[in-house]
Amino acid sequence: MQTPICLSTLGREALKFISDVDGLTTSDEVLDNLHLVANETCQINVLGALMLPLHQGDWDSLEKGKTVFLHKSVPRGWWEEHMELSRAHPGFGMSFALLSLAPFTMSELMRALEPLAADRWPFEVALKHGMRDRLNCPVGGRWLISYWSHSVISIRLNERARAILFMAATFAAIRLQKLLAPQVVRIGKGALLTPRELAVLRLLSLGNQVGEIARRLGLGEETIRSHVKKAQAKLGVRTQAHAVAQALRRRLIP
Repeated sequence: MQTPICLSTLGREALKFISDVDGLTTSDEVLDNLHLVANETCQINVLGALMLPLHQGDWDSLEKGKTVFLHKSVPRGWWEEHMELSRAHPGFGMSFALLSLAPFTMSELMRALEPLAADRWPFEVALKHGMRDRLNCPVGGRWLISYWSHSVISIRLNERARAILFMAATFAAIRLQKLLAPQVVRIGKGALLTPRELAVLRLLSLGNQVGEIARRLGLGEETIRSHVKKAQAKLGVRTQAHAVAQALRRRLIP
């Protein structure tokens, strides 16, 4: 019988993880500490972290130890089988993660999309290895932090518990981004824009001018221009229009 989740305990452990995360020096330490939060409070496990490819179907960029980091709780052989099938028949989970801005579970995705037999393989391979469900947390359009469970996650977690786990996953992704900074530059600059920079680029993409954005966000026009310049530097571009185009191409903004 599963122990009921205590939200106050989950919140306290998540905040402790967030306050300590900058002191973690390896990807294994980040995942181990995140796992402690999820497992001891919710009885679910950390699956790992994945740096999402800039282009859908770019499976060559997914490499264990470089852009994919699995937690030791993941059943042996699952990732290898998953990747072999991905190259032959890409699943819909990765595409959804690239487009999503909120956490989602595999079981909910299966119910919503009702995929045909040929598209059910990610779910069936996970079941084969004892993984009944996953909670996927897309972060910043560049990272996917996932938890897994032997049972249906939506039954275990309410919206508040999910929000707390998503918050912890976000800080895990930020720390991993910093730890992998040299590699991120090699793969593509501009992976981690701040929420304010993303908001400004999003409003620019909708045709708003700097003055309009400043009024909507309650900021000064010079502050908005500063956010744009910082976003341009992170994306490795010279113009505002190019920054917006790059953010859209990389699916950093919807």
